[in-house]
Amino acid sequence: MLELTSISKSFGGLHVLHDVNLSVPQGAIYGLIGPNGAGKTTVFNMVTGLLAPSAGSIAFEGRDLLRTKPHQITRLGIARTFQNIRLFKEMTLLQNVVVGAYRHMDYGFPSLLLGLPKYRAHEARARERALELLTWMKLDHKANDLADNLSYGEQRRLEIARALATEPRLLLLDEPVAGMNTGERAELMTEIQAIRDRGYTILMIEHDMHFVMGLCERIAVLNFGKIIAEGNPESIRNNEQVIEAYLGRDDEEVAA
Repeated sequence: MLELTSISKSFGGLHVLHDVNLSVPQGAIYGLIGPNGAGKTTVFNMVTGLLAPSAGSIAFEGRDLLRTKPHQITRLGIARTFQNIRLFKEMTLLQNVVVGAYRHMDYGFPSLLLGLPKYRAHEARARERALELLTWMKLDHKANDLADNLSYGEQRRLEIARALATEPRLLLLDEPVAGMNTGERAELMTEIQAIRDRGYTILMIEHDMHFVMGLCERIAVLNFGKIIAEGNPESIRNNEQVIEAYLGRDDEEVAA
C-alpha cells in the first residue's frame, strides 16, 4: 500500500535519513521504532507532504506522492495524528471530529449561507459519523464536552477519531500512547486492533516497546537515519543490532 524507495533527507549538511526503504502492506499494523532523533517523524512528514525528500520516491497505492500537496494526500486517503496533540480545545469533541469530515462535504457556499437542505443533510451525516467514531474511541459519552476538559490520554483518542473522520485508508499514528497510564494503553491497543479489523491500515511510531511488540505484525527500526532491521516482533526482539542500538542489552523489561 505504501512504498518508500531509497528515501534520503538532508537539512543543509545534516543527513536525517539515508536510503530508507519501507513497504507497508494493506491491512497491516506496522511499527516504526528507533531512538529520539532517528528520523521517524521526518518519515511521517514526507509521507504526508509536509517535507519533500532529498532523494528517492514515495508511492501510495501505486501513485507517486512527490510534489503532491498535503491536502491532496489527505484526499487520496492518508491521515495522521501528531506527537504534539493538535485539537481545537475550545470546541466540543463532536465539533472536533466533524471538522475532520469537511473534506467530504460539497454543498457549496450558497447552501451554507442560506442553510439549504443539501447543507443540512451533509451536516447531519457528518455529525452522525462523528458520533460513531467517538463511540469507537469510547468517548461518545463526552461528545458535547469541551476538548480542553479531557485528560491527556482522552485527547489522544479524540485526535485519532478526528483523523478517522477524513475517511483514510492509511492511518499514521505518531506516539499514540504517550502520556497514557497502563490501563489506557491496554484499552487503546484493543481500539487500534478494532480499527484495523474495520479495514484500515496503520503505520505507527511508538516508544512503548510492550505496546509495539504486542500490537504490530511488522516492525522497522530506524537508527541514525537508516533502517537497521525489519521483521516480525520476535525477530526484532532478538536482533543483535537492535539490542545494541536501541533496546539495550540489560533491558530486562523488553527482553521478558
